[in-house]
Amino acid sequence: MKLGRNDPCWCGSGKKLKKCHGTVSDQGEVMRPPRNVQVLKGQDLDKMKAACRLAANVLDETCRRVAPGVNTGQIDQWVHEMTLDAGAYPSTLNYPKSPTDPRLPRIAPGAFPKSCCTSINHVVCHGIPKETDVLKNGDIVNIDVTVTLDGFFGDTSRTVYVGTPSIDAQKVVEAARKSLELGIQAVQPNGRLIAVGQAIYEYASNLGMGVVREYTGHGIGRVFHAEPQVCHYPSHDSDCILVPGMTFTIEPMINLGTWRTKLDNEDGWTVYTLDGKLSAQFEHTITVTDQGAEILTIPG
Repeated sequence: MKLGRNDPCWCGSGKKLKKCHGTVSDQGEVMRPPRNVQVLKGQDLDKMKAACRLAANVLDETCRRVAPGVNTGQIDQWVHEMTLDAGAYPSTLNYPKSPTDPRLPRIAPGAFPKSCCTSINHVVCHGIPKETDVLKNGDIVNIDVTVTLDGFFGDTSRTVYVGTPSIDAQKVVEAARKSLELGIQAVQPNGRLIAVGQAIYEYASNLGMGVVREYTGHGIGRVFHAEPQVCHYPSHDSDCILVPGMTFTIEPMINLGTWRTKLDNEDGWTVYTLDGKLSAQFEHTITVTDQGAEILTIPG
């Protein structure tokens, strides 16, 4: 049933729609958040902030250790140990299956086998850490860390330079960094989710770079991947209103060339750029506030 502007707001406030969440789409339809969106307040939000802060601290310390000669298996071990030492669980380990004892190598068939993702150069996302993947001077590597603490998920990633980067590496990494900043700035209470994708897409495409479409940000809280789907390009299909308390990730994947990707059919996880050119990504978990966006994945 369509709501009129003078009807009671769908949020249950008792106010008229026009005085509350009166946002409408370009087609004149009333906008509302998805039914299973993660909206956190009070103690739940405090726990979410703790999980996000831990993820940020683990990522920050891991990135400090990256240097030529380090292998991604070592990176995974650092993330694994720091997460366990903090009393948390590395969320990617055995995902999407039920967690096992993180100190025992019991990985379900098809599940992600490591405690973080390490995506080197033309790997877009979900790279699997390996002792044989040794970082070289000039490489770039995205490290994606998610932890589960006290029932809540904190998710963040960063692309770092290994030694001295090439000009192309600097271009794509700094474009991805700025894309995330612009996406976060586009978050406004009672605004629209599509504004995030518009801001990112306009910036990156004006630089001649590709914005990955197959992989997106997501709602997060007590659930790792929930609604809304946060596209990094303008998508009317996933558009919704942004209400205070909503928590989700913004994680644009920016390619130096085409936005198209290909999946590794052997491991079922690793995603590459279709043209073999560089890709970079940055990710924060944010919550919508009355003023805009609060970044939760800040070290501290």
